[in-house]
Amino acid sequence: MSRVFTVAEGDDGIRLDRWVSRNLPGVPFTALARWARTGRLRLDGTKAKPGDRVQAGQVVTLPEDAPEARPAPKGRAVRPLSDEEAEFARSLVIHRCEHALVLAKPPGLAVQGGTRTAVHVDGLLDALRFGARERPRLVHRLDKDTSGVLLLARSARAAAFFGRCFATRDTKKLYWALLVGVPGLEDMRVDMAIGKQPGTGGEKMQPDRHGQSAVSRIRVMDRAGNRVSFCEMRPLTGRTHQLRVHAAAIGHPIVGDGKYGGAGAFLTGGVSRKLHLHAQRLVIDLPGGGRLDVTAEPPAHFAESLALLGLEPHGATP
Repeated sequence: MSRVFTVAEGDDGIRLDRWVSRNLPGVPFTALARWARTGRLRLDGTKAKPGDRVQAGQVVTLPEDAPEARPAPKGRAVRPLSDEEAEFARSLVIHRCEHALVLAKPPGLAVQGGTRTAVHVDGLLDALRFGARERPRLVHRLDKDTSGVLLLARSARAAAFFGRCFATRDTKKLYWALLVGVPGLEDMRVDMAIGKQPGTGGEKMQPDRHGQSAVSRIRVMDRAGNRVSFCEMRPLTGRTHQLRVHAAAIGHPIVGDGKYGGAGAFLTGGVSRKLHLHAQRLVIDLPGGGRLDVTAEPPAHFAESLALLGLEPHGATP
């Protein structure tokens, strides 16, 4: 026997694991992951993964021992935003159109809430309606300490469309990064599966030949001798911490990434200890036709490091 649920209109476009946490709060992620591994987590009868995105009207099938779904809330209890918080949220917007908002996310701002995380993008979304009936929706994430382009959908329909674009990889995501040292090739492809590092609760990843396929492209745009390289990085798959893991695995961790590069990720001589990874550009199709192509300037600490080291983005993707 199985438990069957139907995705409501208000949940259109969100990740399956988020749908479960929203509608079945008693289900731990470990159970969800186990059901996915054993083929008992399904969308419209097809095996599903926690990161898959759901669409309104789809049927979610779970094992018989899954708890009852709680009724869909008629309204969300949201903490009112102060004028300062609303102004801050709007100051992040660098593009606005019928279907999308694009933010230049600063480093240190989490995308979603969690333990000891009071301020995050998800909690600021009510300030970004700009007259729309619906609250904007997150369609992808950036690490808390990664800066740059963050796409929001302005409707459930747009969220579902963008979710499909990300899932089919018909999207160009370009990052700027400072790497310790200089890779042996100026333009290289890193094809290295990654998985969760045991004992970290999924908070840290590692190279794992039995893990999920992960492919990144790394191009050197400039270098300061053999000390540091200014690189353009493109994730061709969308795994957690993919660029950070790949950079560290080839022996050139991202500057400031102590999590994956240890003490060797920090430079002397006045270079900031903050993470030097910036989502510089996003190119994605728009619902109904057309294409969104937007860039974000690097944050102050990144720009200061570039100036200090005399680095420029020579040969960046046009």
